[in-house]
Amino acid sequence: MELTGAEILVRCLKDEGVEYVFGYPGGAVLHIYDALYRQEEVKHILVRHEQGATHAADGYARSTGRPGVVLVTSGPGATNAITGIATAHMDSIPMVVITGQVKTTAIGSDAFQEVDSVGITRPCVKHNFLVKDVKDLATTIKKAFYLATTGRPGPVVVDVPKDVTAQRTEYSYPQEVSIRSYNPVLKGHPGQIRKAVDLMLTAKKPMLYTGGGVILSGAQDALTEMTRMLGFPITQTLMGLGAYPATDPQSLGMLGMHGTYEANMAMHHCDVLVAIGARFDDRVVGEVKYFCPEAQIIHIDIDPSSISKSVKVHVPIVGDVNHVVKDMIRLIKEDKRRPDPVAPMQRLTQWWDQINAWRSVNCLKYDRNSALIKPQYVLETLYRLTEGEAYVTSDVGQHQMWAAQFYKFDKPLRWINSGGLGTMGFGLPAAMGVQLAHPDATVACVTGEASIQMCIQELSTCRQYGLPIKVINLNNRYMGMVRQWQEFFYEGRYAMSYMDALPDFVKLAESYGHVGMCIEKPADVEPALREALKLKDRLVFMDFITDQTENVYPMIAQGKGHHEMHLSPDRELA
Repeated sequence: MELTGAEILVRCLKDEGVEYVFGYPGGAVLHIYDALYRQEEVKHILVRHEQGATHAADGYARSTGRPGVVLVTSGPGATNAITGIATAHMDSIPMVVITGQVKTTAIGSDAFQEVDSVGITRPCVKHNFLVKDVKDLATTIKKAFYLATTGRPGPVVVDVPKDVTAQRTEYSYPQEVSIRSYNPVLKGHPGQIRKAVDLMLTAKKPMLYTGGGVILSGAQDALTEMTRMLGFPITQTLMGLGAYPATDPQSLGMLGMHGTYEANMAMHHCDVLVAIGARFDDRVVGEVKYFCPEAQIIHIDIDPSSISKSVKVHVPIVGDVNHVVKDMIRLIKEDKRRPDPVAPMQRLTQWWDQINAWRSVNCLKYDRNSALIKPQYVLETLYRLTEGEAYVTSDVGQHQMWAAQFYKFDKPLRWINSGGLGTMGFGLPAAMGVQLAHPDATVACVTGEASIQMCIQELSTCRQYGLPIKVINLNNRYMGMVRQWQEFFYEGRYAMSYMDALPDFVKLAESYGHVGMCIEKPADVEPALREALKLKDRLVFMDFITDQTENVYPMIAQGKGHHEMHLSPDRELA
């Protein structure tokens, strides 16, 4: 039976097991929308802006491990999606983005709503395709999902001209595809793995540094087993939170610019650093010349281009993190030098004594007796009331860092944030994708009054689909992180960082049909959160009026090493 290109596209999505498509219609994709309308298996979520579609698909992907799918029209539909595509690309999130295009005969003629989607997206995708023949459509979609979800994951764009969606051909969806130039390596080199294990078992001051690649590869169980077997301290990047239980004694918390004192000091003084699924980004490394000056560095990553990209490593291992860590566990168990299985940390007593001394600094301490609401207290209370079981999305800024510091993630796929690109407006639409994927779960969007206004129109989408997200708006009337940098490095010249003419968020939320709350006193924080969490079927927008002067600590300034952290004024070390 012959099908139209539009029907073929929808059938491909069915065969891939796609649950939701996030999108916004337009002329170039109307054939596809008509095909979606005439079936029920693949559900379409109508967002209010294409950026919201990409972030929602991103949130869905991050919380499930399955690819998010986006459908947008040509021209402004495609360009509006760029920010979300770049967000997914920076964080290696699997996503397939289908963009409409003008008919093939009009390409290059500056037709109405024509842009070069392939050219525009090339720098911020894993790969992209322009389909010019309906006979190639099914195979191209299969390739798109294969590329998006294997190796180092990422977004793939498929640009489909309108006439291709109208043409007819026989439907056949391939079970698998082979791409000659694309062969991701899964198994690490045995010799390199053995060399790494030898270094690890002879280390006196070891450190495990883990990133989002652990979560993407599903290696959290293997990582936990190896970490406990070795008795090593472990720190996680912003993207890696939850891959190892944050409440475990061996976890030193997050590292980097706003990481804990103990994590950063241990990184600086370690003699063997094992980087697992992390990419040594600048917010973690800081000034390269000061980074881990005494350490032999082992780096495990599926992407060979990430190894020695910014920091030269001594033992590179290219491979899937899950495969490599399991191979390491096998070698450790076979080695006569393996740690005591009852008390593996005893071999490293001096190192742990030093780490515990750094821990005693209590670098996250803040004023708990303030008459103003401290943002840290809001996050601590949220963590306690949800017992660490919520899915937490965030926007970007101070509130993001406080969420990472004070919500202790013991499970992967629960912390949903834009790490690499730092995209304001991410939090609310990402929460939509998470809530759709996990309809019975508590989903909290931690945001600020600046970030939330970037994609606030998605409150309408939440109303349409009955998404009971809890919005935690930490409102300090500033672009908080911008203000903090201006205070530290620009002599307090707060250029354009004050948020003037803010809306009444309570009335705004209510106008969309949601519940709004304004909380101004510390004593009201817990009752408000309790009340909101009881409303299982309503979106609740909580506007917490917080201390305008609060800064995120610790902080490593640009050009400084991990050992040169700024602590809060009452915590500075002599």
